[in-house]
Amino acid sequence: MKPLTVGKGIKWMPTGIAGRRRERFFYIGIAIVIVGVVFGGFARTYFLRPYFTTQPLMPLLHLHGIVFTSWLVLYFTQTILIAAKRTDIHRRLGVAGAVIAVLMILIGTTTAIIRAQQGATPAEGIPPLVFLVIPLADMLVFAILIGAGFYFRRQPDVHKRLMLLATISILAAAIARLPFAFLQAGPPAFFGVTDLFVAACLLYDLISRGRIHRATALGGLLIVASQPIRLMVGSTDAWIAFATWLTQWVA
Repeated sequence: MKPLTVGKGIKWMPTGIAGRRRERFFYIGIAIVIVGVVFGGFARTYFLRPYFTTQPLMPLLHLHGIVFTSWLVLYFTQTILIAAKRTDIHRRLGVAGAVIAVLMILIGTTTAIIRAQQGATPAEGIPPLVFLVIPLADMLVFAILIGAGFYFRRQPDVHKRLMLLATISILAAAIARLPFAFLQAGPPAFFGVTDLFVAACLLYDLISRGRIHRATALGGLLIVASQPIRLMVGSTDAWIAFATWLTQWVA
């Protein structure tokens, strides 16, 4: 037990077995939800594609799906390993995580640009060049959070929060493809659902620590603040000119 000062009084917050059990429950639980969201979002277009269409998937999208799925599998595995106190294996797999993360950024950025050049956009009513700002910003936010997560790998409290937030930062693509009518509202809807995951992290900190961890606050702020910024940037003439220049490289 350790003291937690609240106002003029002192409350006591458990840090032993109950605290560790709560931590395992949260991180494994949210990892399961993330896996479910990604599977549900991409079931029709990737994971269960043969059941819904006979149209072949371009090789780049196959590669994109394999790499991003690998990250998801690795993140879930790493979460289980920490819960099982196998930090030795967790650290060794961290090297694979760094490699996959770099591949995700490279392939994710390339795929977004090529799809924009092809005129593809998952959000109806949003021109491809305007929409391009969303996946590119996803990759930028992911790169910042994942880079910080690896930098602070020797500080477990910081590391685990940043790795979770990095994974949350790329959930919007899956959420946007979930078969729910309200998501047809576009970015405000699927960003709003993404923010619920950030809110869950904040709530966990408040319950488990009595205050929000700095890594959660800053990482969550980066995710949430980037959303309206990218929407504003995407509608400017400067962005359209830049996006046009980018897509010309893959024409």
